[in-house]
Formats: sequence, structure tokens, C-alpha cells
Amino acid sequence: MEEKGTENGVAAMAACYQGFDPAAYLQYNYTPPRADFERKDSVVPWKLACLHRAFTEGDVNGELLVDIGSGPTLYQVLSGCEVFNKVLLTDFLEVNRRELRGWFQDEGACSLDWTPYLQHVCQLEGRRPSAWIEKAAKLRQVVKDIVPVDVHLPQPMSLDDLPSAGADCLVSCFCLESVSPDLAAFTRALGHIGRLLRAGGHLLLIGALGESYYFGGPGVKIPVVPLNEAQVCASLKESGYALIRLEVYTLPQDMRVGVDDVSGVFFAKAIKE
Repeated sequence: MEEKGTENGVAAMAACYQGFDPAAYLQYNYTPPRADFERKDSVVPWKLACLHRAFTEGDVNGELLVDIGSGPTLYQVLSGCEVFNKVLLTDFLEVNRRELRGWFQDEGACSLDWTPYLQHVCQLEGRRPSAWIEKAAKLRQVVKDIVPVDVHLPQPMSLDDLPSAGADCLVSCFCLESVSPDLAAFTRALGHIGRLLRAGGHLLLIGALGESYYFGGPGVKIPVVPLNEAQVCASLKESGYALIRLEVYTLPQDMRVGVDDVSGVFFAKAIKE
């Protein structure tokens, strides 16, 4: 009966996403005040700084980086595209994969201008902001495909897309807690994506703390597993990862803009045991 309940919960989550609107989601979360590159306490620059540090410390390397649950966003691979020769983007929803393909085919075809993001990451890397054109070209060069993923399946994506040993690194941002009906399903999903990762490979995980819902479009209220730091650490351990570092960001009051009830964000760097 428990397994049937889990299946029903996962199916209910999938149904919640049928009205997901990439353009609205990007507007809610990836424009000021949440994406204000002039503010040190803005959440998007904090996330970009976490990813930049993780990708430049020297231990995260290899050939293939896979982004699990990309959604309609690119920011999570802007540092990684300088380290890995191959990057795969993935998402469950075709509308998100279509949004991403729009940028790779024609920048004018996407719902958000990613130029300020590219410029900011160039600055983190010690390059002039105008180098964003080179970074955009590099990203288009190394992203080899945008493919379906389902983190609730024991094999979340096609084995044809992966080397036999698995990916060298996974990055995943605001995916697992947002598509899981409960903490147990979140933990199982962590284990499922771990099967895509080689032994000794790294997981870079960003997610929401204390969030019970967010809006994926006008009137599209999507439930989220409200996590705390201890639960994140325990789920990682249970799923076969050794935690290297956990960082936490607390959302300032003026960034609580009514599109969710998130209280904070975590960044975890872990290695598959």
C-alpha cells in the first residue's frame, strides 16, 4: 500500500506541473530584487558565488557535467561550462526544454536575457564583463543536448546519454524538493540521481529551506517538501554521499515577494562514496 501511495503522490506532483509557465517563473525568481547584481545580499549572486567557488577549487573535474532538473534556467552551468568539455541539461517538462533550446538556437527566442548573468560570472572569474560573449559561445559549444529526466525513476535518464561509468559531476538546483511529495521521496530521488554519477564524482545541490509551496505561473501553486539543514544532511548521507560543505543563505524580508514561502537556500557540495 505504501508503494501505491508513493506512486499516487508522484503522479499528483506531475499533475501540478501541467500548468507550469517558464516565462512567469523566470520573472518571479530571476529578476530584481532576487537577481540584483548590485546587491551583495541578493540570492542569485549568492548562488552564482557558491557555484563559482565549487567549480574552481580544483577537485571538481572530468569530462561530463549533468544538470538535473534544469527548469528554464542556465545560471547553474555558467561556471561549470569552463571546467567540463561536455554538459547535458535535463528537465521533466517539455516546455522547459523548449525554453532552453530557444536560447541555444536564438537568444531572442527566450523569456529572459541571460546577459547580466554571463557578465557577473565573468567578473567572478576575474575576466572583464565584455567577455560574456566568449562565455556564451563556450556554453553553446559544450552543451551537447537537452534531454528528458524523471528523478522518481530508478534510472532517471536514458543510459544512451551517459558513459558507462557515469557522469563526473551532477548539479541540481531547486529540483528534488520541488517535485517530491514528501521527505522520503526526496531522499529516494537523491539516490536515483546518484546512479548517474561515477564513484568519487561530485554533487552540487542547491535547494530551498522551509518552503511549502511556490508559484510556477499565475494561479499554479506547487507544493514543496519543506526542508531543514539537518534533513538535507541526513538525506545526502542515506543516499550514499559524503558531505564536503553546506552553506546557508537567509532570505531578506524584501525578497519574500509572495511567489513562495521560502525562508532560506542551501548549497551542498558532496562526493559520491
